Amino acid sequence: MLFLGALLVMAMQGCATVKSADARDPWESMNRSVYNFNDAVDTVAIKPAARVYESLVPKFVQTGVHNVLGNLGDVWSMANSALQFKGQHAVESFLRVSVNTVFGLGGILDIASEMRLERHKEDFGQTLGHWGVKPGPYIVLPILGPSTLRDTLAYPVDYKGDAVRQFSDQATRNNLVVLRVTDVRVGLLQAVDTLKEASLDPYTFVRDAYLQKRENDVYDGNPPSDFDYSDPDAP
Repeated sequence: MLFLGALLVMAMQGCATVKSADARDPWESMNRSVYNFNDAVDTVAIKPAARVYESLVPKFVQTGVHNVLGNLGDVWSMANSALQFKGQHAVESFLRVSVNTVFGLGGILDIASEMRLERHKEDFGQTLGHWGVKPGPYIVLPILGPSTLRDTLAYPVDYKGDAVRQFSDQATRNNLVVLRVTDVRVGLLQAVDTLKEASLDPYTFVRDAYLQKRENDVYDGNPPSDFDYSDPDAP
């Protein structure tokens, strides 16, 4: 977690001198540098690995891996739904985990979705937002990508609460983390390529899309009709 603390210190030190056209992104100069670094890492390592995985691993295996990772993610979503007092969401997440673990061969089969038990993705950043913590400035984290000050401060809690981290065997934990990164990147292969080809400034597009999605997540897809996504002080 030390790099997160160091990053925040750097940002605080530089915020007085960095100017941005967007009030939500006062550290744009630093963020663009980190964005370029992440893009380079993706180009030389993550994207090629995702393409190899997509081409060599059978689709039914990819689906099984995706389902298992989703089932593990539902555990932390259930906890955060409870922290937000979203009783129905917490119960549905609990039922999803129970059904998929017991009857879905440990989550390989997503039987819960076939039963129309909706998945509610929640994390601690959303929990803080639910209770009124403002997102704060936009931040691009090394490797981890787009974030906000609120989500960055929530990251250590999400890290500790991640069901993948609860496996005692380090090799299993590491393999699951690699599989999760690869699974996510496979799902974004076409979207990222299209974004880079179609957008004049991919950085700005990613920033705006991320900030809008995160606040939309806080409101469970139903933000107030007068909600201003361009306002850095919006809840």
